[in-house]
Amino acid sequence: MPAFDQVTIDTPRLHLRPLCVDDAADILRIRSNADVMLYMSTPPWTDIAQAIAMVERDLAAMPKGEFLRLGLIRKTDQAFLGSCTLFHLDAGCCRAEIGYDMDAAVWGQGYMHEALVALLNYGFNDMNLNRVEADIDPRNLGSAKSLEKLGFIREGFLRERWIIDGVVSDTALYGLLRSDWLAQE
Repeated sequence: MPAFDQVTIDTPRLHLRPLCVDDAADILRIRSNADVMLYMSTPPWTDIAQAIAMVERDLAAMPKGEFLRLGLIRKTDQAFLGSCTLFHLDAGCCRAEIGYDMDAAVWGQGYMHEALVALLNYGFNDMNLNRVEADIDPRNLGSAKSLEKLGFIREGFLRERWIIDGVVSDTALYGLLRSDWLAQE
């Protein structure tokens, strides 16, 4: 995979760019919110060191093309709204997994849909992906609705796949094919 540390994408309302250390406080603010983290694969964050470590991992991995994570920056005020990522990249199979998180204060305003459309366009067109997958908690109806609006199909269900902070949860697996994505355009 190519290096991703220079990738930026603009949408009508957002500038998507790699994370930087200055984003750590915003990342912690978002990821310390129990509502945001309710369906994530880790409990809510409690320390700025967790956010700094994530940024440092990104800064090391993205130039190697190991994954792509972009911060969502609102153009009108430069506010950091969240992030979206393509990870678990499999170059041989042209496949990746998608992930995202967003500040609860801006849920329902269409920002994540706008960002994910741009990210998927980049993945299918620039990265030549054939398939993008998502692994979500089936109780996360908002995420399921977002994925389905993008054209993802629920393809599977894995019982008791995760144990996060002592809570057992299932997984709903979604997939989106390049051919399906291009047919929507």
